[in-house]
Amino acid sequence: MSDKSPDRLPTPEETEQTLAETAKVRAETAKLLAEAEEATAKAGIARDVEAIGRLHRAEVERGVRKELADNVHHRVYLFSGAVAESSVKSCIRQLTEWHRLFPNEPMELVFTSPGGTIIDGLALYDYIQSLRRAGHHITTSTLGMAASMAGILLQAGDVRVMSPESWLLIHEAAFGVGGKIGEVEDTVAWVKKIQERILGIFVSRSKSVPATLKSHRPTMANAAKAMKTHGSMATAPTKGTAISSMR
Repeated sequence: MSDKSPDRLPTPEETEQTLAETAKVRAETAKLLAEAEEATAKAGIARDVEAIGRLHRAEVERGVRKELADNVHHRVYLFSGAVAESSVKSCIRQLTEWHRLFPNEPMELVFTSPGGTIIDGLALYDYIQSLRRAGHHITTSTLGMAASMAGILLQAGDVRVMSPESWLLIHEAAFGVGGKIGEVEDTVAWVKKIQERILGIFVSRSKSVPATLKSHRPTMANAAKAMKTHGSMATAPTKGTAISSMR
């Protein structure tokens, strides 16, 4: 007959053993729950890390695409506003950086400018020529307007392009002077030398002759007609373009 009768009370040793086994089961259950929670947390973290990684990769890809689409990547400089000391310095600074980073690679300058100071403009003109001699193929183009000094800078490239609705303005050198008669005469003589140099630039890049360019009468012509008559642009504008020349 068994000692473990249903009506028999457990001995202290049996009670202690039962409690120990119960505690063990509870501990193992708690451990399993903790491990399950840890695994769930790790899985969540892994999903978060993966999602963050995807977002980061997408952001990097967008940044790369944006950089590849930027004018700087294609070495296109938008010269907008007046030709002045500050704008010329900024332009030369960027062109110098491209020259050093990308030897012999092409560059383009797009002018939308009413013109400006002659000396600053001629400094940029000379710098562009130095880049051409260094092996860079330079395209100069205009959107909207290349007037006055900007019209001279438009002549600086290997290839010169005018958009269909852009305008070119050419006029005599303008200046202001005051002081003694001798000082005024010296300034006038100097400006005349500059004027001759400017005429020389246009003559060297066109079929016009100095006598034609020295005419002071303003003219307006369709770009295609101006190309045929004066040959002043290396790349003919498309049909319908107008050029306004004040000479």
